[in-house]
Amino acid sequence: MDDLLKLVTPYVTRLCAPIAPADTADAVQESLLAVFRGLRGLRDPLACYAWVRAVTVREAVRVARRRAEETPADPEEIARLSDLLPVDGAELTADVRDMLARLPVQHRTVLVLRELEGLDERAMAELLDIPEGTVKSRLSRARSSFRKVWTR
Repeated sequence: MDDLLKLVTPYVTRLCAPIAPADTADAVQESLLAVFRGLRGLRDPLACYAWVRAVTVREAVRVARRRAEETPADPEEIARLSDLLPVDGAELTADVRDMLARLPVQHRTVLVLRELEGLDERAMAELLDIPEGTVKSRLSRARSSFRKVWTR
């Protein structure tokens, strides 16, 4: 179990950091606990990463929503998180992380799932348990909001 958690922790952290930037550590911890608790229910070991992604996104969104008001994450906290993100080409720049932190959690979530995970609308709808049309509208609004913040 320890080996599995060590293996999935970087992946979980990469998903949690942009979805719950102000509470990344809590989101990672909650996600790993949920993975640990739910592992016996995993029916197909080959689908482990997809299952971990579903659990992680659900927990990261839950942790991000716990905040009574959505405020931008502290820039120092965001900079600290860069140590947790991978150093390869998928790493988000500090500016992009800052822009993501300014978006509502629903917008951050669909952008992360689309741009970092490469999921289509149908897969995101299933993962988030919302209609596909809702995913499309959230993604459109998220991209629009991101562009507006980016061009300022």
